[in-house]
Amino acid sequence: MPADLAVIGLGHLGLPLAQAAVAAGIDTIGYDTDPRPVTDLTAGHAPLDGPLTAADIRRMLSGGFRPTTTPDALGRVRTAVICAPAPLGADGTPDLTAIGDAAAALAARLRPHTTVLLESPVAPGTTEGFLRGLLEDGSGLRAGRDFHLAYSPGRLDPGNRTHGLANTPKVIGGLTPACTEAAAAFYGRLTDKVVRARGPREAETVKLLETNFRHVNIALVNEMAVLCHDLGVDLWDVIRCAETKPFGFQAFRPGPGVGGHGVALDPGYLPGAGRTPGHPLRMVGLAREINSRMPQYVIQRCATLLNEHGKSARGARVLLLGVTYKPDLADRQDSPATEIACRLSDLGAAVSYHDPYIHDWRVRDRPVPRADSLYEAAADADLTLLLQHHRTYDLQGLAVKAQLLLDTRGATPAGAAYRL
Repeated sequence: MPADLAVIGLGHLGLPLAQAAVAAGIDTIGYDTDPRPVTDLTAGHAPLDGPLTAADIRRMLSGGFRPTTTPDALGRVRTAVICAPAPLGADGTPDLTAIGDAAAALAARLRPHTTVLLESPVAPGTTEGFLRGLLEDGSGLRAGRDFHLAYSPGRLDPGNRTHGLANTPKVIGGLTPACTEAAAAFYGRLTDKVVRARGPREAETVKLLETNFRHVNIALVNEMAVLCHDLGVDLWDVIRCAETKPFGFQAFRPGPGVGGHGVALDPGYLPGAGRTPGHPLRMVGLAREINSRMPQYVIQRCATLLNEHGKSARGARVLLLGVTYKPDLADRQDSPATEIACRLSDLGAAVSYHDPYIHDWRVRDRPVPRADSLYEAAADADLTLLLQHHRTYDLQGLAVKAQLLLDTRGATPAGAAYRL
């Protein structure tokens, strides 16, 4: 059955896009090479680590959404949006394998006049230098002449109840002006505002700038957290006061590390077309270094607190609260909780966790005990470590029950716990 839209990649980018398209009345299929999410979605089940609920999925299905692993379905759509993951590989460069697989499946079935859009986070030049070649070689068609090709950075903020796809401006950059307008016509059905970039490279670099902006500013405030602790200064009060400035300042807050799907990226270290001809972004490299040190700093604070209260990290019972990368979501993508749990275990601590969204957690292929009764577990633990502030946590009550409470998010009332 023909469809208006194919969303390729049913992860944290693809599913919300498909949800918005179905809500807008667009006949939508969702394609993924992995049968597991397709099977779950077809049965009306929500992904374990996604922002959508089972009720959301059921509404999508009743609205005509069709998940599939059949690539032939891609040959009967007017618009195809590639939302495949592009995580950093072991060498620190984006792994484009999933994007390449998606492109190959689409190219073999690409029809003239189709609009192809890429939303995956990639380095500047990927749409033109990587995706275009795969699509043209596999289809025999020419981008910009036979089909439209454009890039649009994903801007969804999972769990954000204020800004969604409809009221977040969508940036697009097409290979040609006609490609840009074809992309604008599609996204104009989903969002209130479309912003046209000069081309795909500019649109790709928008994502680069936005992601690196986040990481650099988190690195700055993480360094301030260490400095303020050493000086005996209340950083959280400093931030509270600083954010009253109505211009030239945006408040960021420290934490135990940086997780999520948007990783800091330095194009100076990328191969091929994505590489910058000059110097690397030294600020980005430094930010990654600073942020990657935060889990170790948290461990040092834990060991110091235990020692100050006559206890050793070896044999200590440590309860981790919130192991997701973001509050009120089940997504554990690059959460610092994993490294912190590993480091605590290496010190000989007995680690357990509580998270209302995660019912099974494995670290180093071993299950981590889950606390069923939060208050009882906090009272029994030598140290309770708040890594993520879920709304369900009563931090005032936890502060009373816990023997020691270290808050890495600055969420507890002043004086109720030790803060990062």
